[in-house]
Amino acid sequence: MTDALRELAHAHRIATAYTTDRGQRVEVSPETLVAVLAACGVDAATHTAARAALAAHRERTADRLLPECVVVRGGVVPPLRLPGNATAEVELEGGGTAALSGPLPAGRHTLHVGAPGRSRSAPLLVVPERLPVPTARHWGFLVQLYSVLSRRSWGMGDLGDLAELASWSGRALGADFVQLGPLHAMEPGPLPDPSPYRPGSRRYPDPMHLRVEAIPEYACLTGEPRRTADRCAARARALNDGVLRGELLIDRETVRLLKHEALRAVHQVPLSPGRAAAFAEFTAREGADLTDFATWCALADVHGGAWRSWPAGLRDPRSPAVARAREELAAEVDFHRWLAWVTDEQLAAAQRAATDAGMGIGLIHDLAVGVAPEGADAWALQDCLATGMSVGAPPDDFNPHGQDWAQPPWRPDGLAASGYRPLAALLRAGLRHAGALRVDHVMGLFRLWWVPEGRPPSEGTYVRYDGEAMLGVLTLEAHRAGAAVIGEDLGTVEDGVREALAARGVLGTSVQRFEYLGGSAGRHGPLPPERWRRDCLATLTTHDLPPTAAWLSGEHVALRARLDLLTRPEAEEKAAATAERDGWLAELERLGLLPDPEGEVVALHRFLCRTPARLLGVWLPDATGDRRSQNIPGTSAVYPNWRLPVSDAQDRPVPLEDLPGQPLVVAVSRVFGHLSRRGENT
Repeated sequence: MTDALRELAHAHRIATAYTTDRGQRVEVSPETLVAVLAACGVDAATHTAARAALAAHRERTADRLLPECVVVRGGVVPPLRLPGNATAEVELEGGGTAALSGPLPAGRHTLHVGAPGRSRSAPLLVVPERLPVPTARHWGFLVQLYSVLSRRSWGMGDLGDLAELASWSGRALGADFVQLGPLHAMEPGPLPDPSPYRPGSRRYPDPMHLRVEAIPEYACLTGEPRRTADRCAARARALNDGVLRGELLIDRETVRLLKHEALRAVHQVPLSPGRAAAFAEFTAREGADLTDFATWCALADVHGGAWRSWPAGLRDPRSPAVARAREELAAEVDFHRWLAWVTDEQLAAAQRAATDAGMGIGLIHDLAVGVAPEGADAWALQDCLATGMSVGAPPDDFNPHGQDWAQPPWRPDGLAASGYRPLAALLRAGLRHAGALRVDHVMGLFRLWWVPEGRPPSEGTYVRYDGEAMLGVLTLEAHRAGAAVIGEDLGTVEDGVREALAARGVLGTSVQRFEYLGGSAGRHGPLPPERWRRDCLATLTTHDLPPTAAWLSGEHVALRARLDLLTRPEAEEKAAATAERDGWLAELERLGLLPDPEGEVVALHRFLCRTPARLLGVWLPDATGDRRSQNIPGTSAVYPNWRLPVSDAQDRPVPLEDLPGQPLVVAVSRVFGHLSRRGENT
């Protein structure tokens, strides 16, 4: 590796070496560095090109008056490196100007700097020093919405079911939140692996979550549109009945098609004056972001969802060809704008139902780590996403070959040049109708593992982001929304990251399966409850892990054996799983939590209450005795990931209407009766 290539990589925050989870230093190959630099718009293919690019970078950096974006905490701008004769003024977001030396309000402002013969303006983001954390302890359910069906659903749980779940659990059980999986817009077409964590867009929710009959115009349907909607409803109810009888898996592709057909019929009903004004207000608020999203959807209806294979002129969202197509497809673009609006309305209604039920937080939405490379966001945000790269993870003990998540990463330079507006927009969308936001793989605010297209994950490298700026944008948007933030910080976490997040008021995530003395790698015994961290959401399991009933019985090992996922003989895996379980049960006995007449699942939730965690989450399938995992990573071809309804211990689906009568639901919820609104503070 040449010195020029090494310096050029460092200048663009690209790691030339990294340390594995076992402490081994690994040098990154020159080929990987050249590929990653190319994805950042830098030619380093030859020694001469690398030297020229490095010289150009140095000249650019030395000559600029201001960085691309300035992010400051607490309203006080630290001294900037400006020429002695420069003048500076802040144009405030809400109007007016202010001196750079004075305290500034939180917001997105503009900094103007002038010097003889030149001037420069840059976004100035004034962000809070720290977000407030909940002062009372709260508990709530963790759910994947599609899996929570009612007898009124159309084959999968919907936003009407969400409002009902929040209202019931808040009023009857004293729950303070419902945490959801991502509701982001998915790609059109077949869903061979319908993971909500690989969406087409994180800026808008998917209308397949709509309760169609709850749209006000539905009641006004007549004639053929009414017959169309009725036919779709009848087919969807038959599908729903099959799922609830345990005869069918959740088929989101079919549900989406049926709802889409019915929604086209509903869209034909003219809006009342008040509704028309509300729609106009929504489209004005969303502006160009909504136009881009609706345009992509309309084009995808015609050309398919893989935009890289569209006619060349349509691959650039700012091209004249796209502008012409938008005019030609104006009716379709309007339809997709309308879908976004009615979905937003029902999300707002679900959050109102939660707060009206007395929930202290309400809905907790989930922000996926990235988007599909052929989706709406990847098309609209090409300047900010790295082409030819995928986010993943380096090899470790759990994944010896590394991971490739098939999602393009943010370009650090593109984000800075945009003033971090794309990041702010998707955060704003996730926070709009929420009391808190969960950020998946929150470590990605600081660095991500980039994998060049066509190469194995082991041939990637870390690219570092401006963590101060990324975290600042997150805290600013959460501050504006008056919401809390939960970072999913499981797995390998770089030193200092958890501390940096906690210092800014971002809660972490603690899962019982990973909480051990010596850490999840050392595993010297279960971590006693008093040693768990306070500023976190604590839970027993996640959507990617076995439900607690399966973990207790050991059947998750047999399932992994059937799926050929074991890395050692099945007998060894069973012995290790048994020892792990027995260690936790012994800890419960030491604490006097076992024996428990209501069973081990209830006792484990009592253990969670012994921790100081501010938020306590109950995985809803744990409260029904469900033994089946919602997702087993890497098994989409052999296991029904993201297709299972919440069920009981006999694998019988449990409709939403039947949850209040489930003995285990009642027993688990009683564990948390003394928390939150009943007065326990942290």
